[in-house]
Amino acid sequence: MTKTAVVTGASSGIGWATARRLATEGYDVVAAARRVDRLEKLAAEVAGVRPMALDVTSQESVDALAGALDRCDVLVNNAGGAFGLEPVIEADPADWQRMYDVNVLGTLRMTKALAPKLVESGDGVLVLLTSTAGLVAYEGGGGYVAAKHAQKSMAETLRLELYDRPVRVVEIAPGMVRTEEFALTRFRGDQEAADRVYQGVAHPLTADDVADAIAWSVTRPAHFNVDRMVIRPRAQAAQHRVHRTPAP
Repeated sequence: MTKTAVVTGASSGIGWATARRLATEGYDVVAAARRVDRLEKLAAEVAGVRPMALDVTSQESVDALAGALDRCDVLVNNAGGAFGLEPVIEADPADWQRMYDVNVLGTLRMTKALAPKLVESGDGVLVLLTSTAGLVAYEGGGGYVAAKHAQKSMAETLRLELYDRPVRVVEIAPGMVRTEEFALTRFRGDQEAADRVYQGVAHPLTADDVADAIAWSVTRPAHFNVDRMVIRPRAQAAQHRVHRTPAP
């Protein structure tokens, strides 16, 4: 029987690339996000992709998706995002609330809703897409760093709590990844500011790079668990150590 993979936040970036990649690996992929029109475009391009509406901040929406599935072998908790880059003492609590609700509580809602199906599959894989921001703090990271630290802790706790059940818990923690929306959203639509994040970096990671890491992790044998995979571009040795070439 064909295995089913659910990918949240699949309307763009890493989620979009992961849905495409898992479909090529033979999964029946449920591509889930709020922007259903974009999901339908993806489904038209890639065989094996099913679009489904999902808002991970809504319990009703999460329950509706879970209730519509006959099975779930892989859950990729990808939905998330960063909003703002202000110092902590200047931050808007609404931005922090939004980041926590999407990154942390959204992951919690989806994990709770689909955990029974992951267990029933006999070899479930639960993926949490975190960030190197969950490993080290940095100026301006504020709420995003806090949210990703919380999500990382959730992955570690799940690994302990599910150790005796047939579910692998995988954390993928990327560093600098250039996608069409992440930095743009963080800088509230300021394209010039978003472009400066990657200025002079020859080869940031791409969404396809992260999708490749996810696909490799979930297709390992049932006894093989990737507890945490940290991936960065070669140019980024650490959060603050990035090789940039001067502009010509």
